[in-house]
Amino acid sequence: MIDELLEKFGLKYEDLNPTEKETFHTMLDAVNKNQLTPEKLKDYVTAMKYSIETELANEPEYKEVFIFRVRNDKNIYLKARLRNYMLLEAFLLSPAKAKESLERALSGVTPRKTI
Repeated sequence: MIDELLEKFGLKYEDLNPTEKETFHTMLDAVNKNQLTPEKLKDYVTAMKYSIETELANEPEYKEVFIFRVRNDKNIYLKARLRNYMLLEAFLLSPAKAKESLERALSGVTPRKTI
């Protein structure tokens, strides 16, 4: 990765002086720490789901226009977004849930004794 980055600018790692190398490594560490991980993605999906739930709770299902009740389209869009985040969350959590249920099943199995 280091060579790839430097190559874009026509540089080589050996050409950098010690201060530049140190700065480069500091910046590279900062980039690596901010990479997307499954845990960060789960946290993001959960936060977005919560924000949509909050907004949906405050949004009326119908709007009054003169003497007519009209369906609130924003309510429908929020429900669709919420459903998408719920599906994504289920997709992200399914391997963990599957592993958990497998561990529960195996914990009930008693080892066989050999004679």
